[in-house]
Amino acid sequence: MSTSQWITVGLLAVAGFLVGGVYTTWKTAKVMAVILGVLAALAVGGAVAWYVSG
Repeated sequence: MSTSQWITVGLLAVAGFLVGGVYTTWKTAKVMAVILGVLAALAVGGAVAWYVSG
């Protein structure tokens, strides 16, 4: 695998952890869950952009 693919996989893994955080915190801290959701969306967007550019 090339470096570009490793970065893409890493960003998707980070997004997965962030989505897990959204799921865990949704009932107790909705503001934090929304922030984590935005960060997860940015990580997925970054992964897609990195994959398309490479």
